[in-house]
Amino acid sequence: VTDHEYNASEIQVLKGLEAVRKRPGMYIGSTGERGLHHLVYEIVDNAIDEALAGYCDHIEVKILKGDIIQVTDNGRGIPVDIQADTGLPAVTVVYTILHAGGKFGGGYKVSGGLHGVGASVVNALSNWLEVEIYNEGKIYRQRYERGKTIYKLKVVGECDPEKTGTKVTFLPDDTIFEETVFEYDILKQRFREMAFLTAGLKIVLRDEREEEGKRIFICQDS
Repeated sequence: VTDHEYNASEIQVLKGLEAVRKRPGMYIGSTGERGLHHLVYEIVDNAIDEALAGYCDHIEVKILKGDIIQVTDNGRGIPVDIQADTGLPAVTVVYTILHAGGKFGGGYKVSGGLHGVGASVVNALSNWLEVEIYNEGKIYRQRYERGKTIYKLKVVGECDPEKTGTKVTFLPDDTIFEETVFEYDILKQRFREMAFLTAGLKIVLRDEREEEGKRIFICQDS
């Protein structure tokens, strides 16, 4: 017989992105090879949504030394203005709040991925993630570590006023994933399919890990 009471104090409320780190499989399917590569697809899916909306025609994915992923697109750039409900820049909301994104309010007529939770889930499951946004002649940057904001969104430089887009760089969390080495051929196959299904889109995959040798694959619907 146990005298342990089951009451409200037993109910644990996971705040913010803690839920993702506690149960990653619920969000990306697994913490094995499949889940690891899924992180890349989620970030690329956000860029593809921009392509489907007619604002992006070039996505570049790099596997950097140390199995760091960098995804750059020439879309409009994630918004940097203040989001009314939270008082935070929209990009901060997208990367740090679950179920935030442009896919809920009709921002995209067609969309892929986890329908708005993708960016924050990738952030939650990364050792660190940095986002850079090119918009109206300015370069904005913010860094997160295991889903937590390290510094407020800031302007770090200037760019051509005509240049727009987003660059996301992240390192998956090796305390969550069983393996953190990316397979070039798995990514190549997925991006070939994505490019084929999205008219006018070019996806460039670059493997810049020394041990693999430098490989480049260009995927586009010809």
